[in-house]
Amino acid sequence: MPVQVTKKQKETSQNLVHRFTKTVRQSGVLLEIRKNRFFQKAKSDLANKRSALRRVKVKAEKIQADKLAKPKA
Repeated sequence: MPVQVTKKQKETSQNLVHRFTKTVRQSGVLLEIRKNRFFQKAKSDLANKRSALRRVKVKAEKIQADKLAKPKA
């Protein structure tokens, strides 16, 4: 999907750059690149399960620690 612009006869460099940027914007290349820039691979089912179990364990430990804590005066 390469974007190609050739210079027309009696066309200034500034107009050529303007036309090139316009065609790049219309082609959607930049949008596609920006989407891929911050792409994060989805977690596997096993990783999701492990993180859920860890959350449950940490929550239970916190509740236990709160029960055993000294009462505030």
